[in-house]
Amino acid sequence: MPTTAITYIGGPTALLEYAGLRIVTDPTFDGPQTYSAPGTTTLVKTRGPGVSRTELGAVDLVLLSHHGHKDNLDYEGLELIAGGVPTFSTQQAATDLFGGSLIGLDDWESQEIGGLTVTAVPALHGPAGSEQRTGPVIGFVLEAPGEPTVYVSGDNASLPLVGQIGERFPDIDIALLFAGAARIPAVDAPLTLTSADAVTASRMLGAGIVVGLHTEDWQHFSESRDDLRAAFAGTGMLVLTPRGERVVLAER
Repeated sequence: MPTTAITYIGGPTALLEYAGLRIVTDPTFDGPQTYSAPGTTTLVKTRGPGVSRTELGAVDLVLLSHHGHKDNLDYEGLELIAGGVPTFSTQQAATDLFGGSLIGLDDWESQEIGGLTVTAVPALHGPAGSEQRTGPVIGFVLEAPGEPTVYVSGDNASLPLVGQIGERFPDIDIALLFAGAARIPAVDAPLTLTSADAVTASRMLGAGIVVGLHTEDWQHFSESRDDLRAAFAGTGMLVLTPRGERVVLAER
């Protein structure tokens, strides 16, 4: 069976090699800059990607947790999707982006591609009631015959939802968790998992392998990659993923 491997690119973005497919999570490939528009929260990107979009090579699938925030889909990320790469995201993204290759999924809806089954799972981008401000978000569970089951959290901050996902998928082997405890002035709570919550989520899922994403490169993260490592110290779960380097997660 193919090797499961990951290359951490930056922010929420990684290249996951799984079941023979090359899969990109929340594509952000812009250089450092400030994103500001009327009626939106200004976001500041502090570092560019470890692998540029042009260096990325072939991509078989994009998993886009949501499209409304530049720290999850930036201009270069849009260029990647516009090139016709099959993309799974929210129904709102499918409506707004009008992409023929973008398929909107509801919670618990599954789609197959290349022998891989992708199931959209619920996510909450902040505390209860924040949906009106932060918009719809989803995560993903990936399954393929003979392969480890993979959970990609997207910008989820809700442990109760993690519990629901664990009940539906009791055999999750690898968890890609968006942490960083993102914060904005308008919401007095983390919009993504804290480092401590990431540890709790991993244990709730029974995941033996954890990859931390979305912990650096943006000013609105209140916890760092070092904070995540400290929270997981002694657990043996967190895999170190040097920027731009391919790391094998599982071999069959």
